[in-house]
Formats: sequence, structure tokens, C-alpha cells
Amino acid sequence: MNSGGARAQAAHGPSDAPAVGMPGGPRQARKARRYGRLRPGDRVSVIAPSGPAEPGRLEAGCAVLRDLGLDVVVGKHALDRVNLGPPGAARGDWHRLAGSDADRAADLQAAWCDPRVRAVVCARGGYGATRVLDRLDWDALRTATEASIGSGGPKILHGSSDITALHTAFGTRLGVTTSFGPMPAGMIADLDPAAPDANLDGLRAALFGGTGSGAVTLPGTRVLRPGRAEGPLTGGTLSLLTAVLGTPYAPPPAAGRIVFLEDVTEAPYRVDRMLVQLLQAGWFAGAAGVALGSWKDCGDPAELDSVFAARLGPLGVPVLAGVPAGHGPRQRTLELGAPARLQAPDPADPHPAVPDPGALTLEAPSGGAR
Repeated sequence: MNSGGARAQAAHGPSDAPAVGMPGGPRQARKARRYGRLRPGDRVSVIAPSGPAEPGRLEAGCAVLRDLGLDVVVGKHALDRVNLGPPGAARGDWHRLAGSDADRAADLQAAWCDPRVRAVVCARGGYGATRVLDRLDWDALRTATEASIGSGGPKILHGSSDITALHTAFGTRLGVTTSFGPMPAGMIADLDPAAPDANLDGLRAALFGGTGSGAVTLPGTRVLRPGRAEGPLTGGTLSLLTAVLGTPYAPPPAAGRIVFLEDVTEAPYRVDRMLVQLLQAGWFAGAAGVALGSWKDCGDPAELDSVFAARLGPLGVPVLAGVPAGHGPRQRTLELGAPARLQAPDPADPHPAVPDPGALTLEAPSGGAR
């Protein structure tokens, strides 16, 4: 079965098969409005829509953002701690959230609707972002988004892991690109702005805009299926994509898009199960290509590659693994919804002009930084 999108070109020729599970074939990917790049002095609001932040790490991460020239404010409930059930004294041996669902939603909504705030940065992931989605006033968020366009473009939503739920919802409901990358109470807390670091450079380029062409290129490490593709970037953390599937906040089918996937602490059989769920739902139908990021603590890498080859290979589109984004020590920043190109050269080519492990490239926004 070959269900690759029309914009993908595999090594053995373009695909012309219809999309699987989608009446009428692949849908055209809607073009999202790209977020406006930041300038030194811009205000960013750090909130915790999922788990609570550890105070010392949150302050260290915010200090890095301040060293980048940003005016950082912290959401009211970022350090709150409540358990999953009814209100009461929080138990440290139970899973905790950064405040009630209503409080976490209020922090997110207040930050997005504040005209002084140019970016909403999530402190950390964990669990809990899906629980705030029904508590947001989407009409108010949409109005604030439209208002921000006149002041330099839509503002930025930044975060990763559990924040994938917000990326999909904001992309679907507000029609904006979002920023998937390291967070203040996570990796950013460990960064030294005075020292060379690819993760910090990637974050800076994604938020402020790059130099020269401004394109962001992330090399892969191995090709699971060769080919070339282009299309808007979609995806995020696999377990969160499956968590929102079938809800009003699910991302549109991946037709015509390049899919980025990563996860943490998921055994290969669970990764297989989630991929099967997305395949059976028709979500991959017409996808242009797949870029696989980090799979930290997800079992035997060889077994994972066999799962990816078995589940994704029949799509007939290029599949590039080892992209330095996701969990773990390599956390480059991706603009979800941005135009992207995927190159996965054929490893069987006996005479490559230049040895090339392949790469995922995100195009620079037109006009550069605001």
C-alpha cells in the first residue's frame, strides 16, 4: 500500500494512490499564519499548563530568557501544586498539577490575551494540558490572535512534550504556527547563554529569527525510507497526538504535510500501538514525509527502527530518523505549521556526490523578524 501525498517523491517515484481512510482523498493543508519573531525587550509570559515547576529550575530558566534580552513575567499559578482529584491537601507521592484546571487555563488565557505579551512560554510538560482545553474561551483567544497580527504577527506559543496538546489546538483553532522546543524549567535551566550551544542557538533563531536566509536545518542520522518531500510541518509528541485524536482539538489529517514525531519512556510495543491507532484513523493518509526525533528511554533503538519501518514504510514516503528534537540532550526548536523540506538520500547509492545523512529544513518566514 502506498498512501503518500502528492507533494512527496520517494526514491522509487511519486505516489498516485488515494489516501487511506479519508473520503475524497487527501485534503489540502491549510496555510497557517506564522508567528511574529521577537525583539529584545519584548515581554514573554511563562506559565505552567501541565505539571508544576520546581522553583529553582524555573528561576534559572527565566534567567536564561532574560539574558536573551526578554522581559519575563511568570504566571500566577506556575508554582502551585494540586493532585489529580478533588481539591484538598496536595500529596507529594501523587501526581501533581500546577494548580486546578481552571487556574491553569486562566493563566494561559490571561497571557495570550494580554496585548503586552509577545510570547507565551510553557515552563515544563508532564501531564495536564489536555484538561485545560475545554476551559479556554476560544472566541477570546481568537480575538486576541487577530489583534496581535497588527503588532507584528501572531504571538508565540512555545513548549514541547505534553504541550503538544496546546500546539494542535492552537494550530487547528487559531490557524497559527507554534514553537516546539526546550522549556525554562527543563533544558533551558541548564543552558549558559555565554557558552556555545546548538540547543540555545536553535531556540534563539526560532524566537528571534536567524541570520542570512534564516532557514533552520536539522540533520538526521539515518534514512529508513529514501526520498524528498515538502509541506507544512505537523506533529509533536506521539502519545499526545493520539490523546487528542477524535477530539475537537485534534490536528487535521497529515495530508500534504511533513510529520514530526518523538516521545519519551514509551516501550516499542506502545509506540507501535499508537502508530497503528493513527494509521487506522486515517490520520497519516496522504502525508508527504516523516521526520523522527528523539525516543529517549523508549527501549532498543533497533527494535524501534523496525517498528517505524513496518508501520511507516508502507506509506511510500521518505522517513528520516535521528532529527535532533524532542526529549533528551538534543532539543532543537521546530516551528509547527511552517513550510518544511525533507531530504532522505538513498543509503544504497554506491556513489553519492557527498555523504549526506539527510535533513529537515524549515523555511524562513517571509520578511524575517518584525
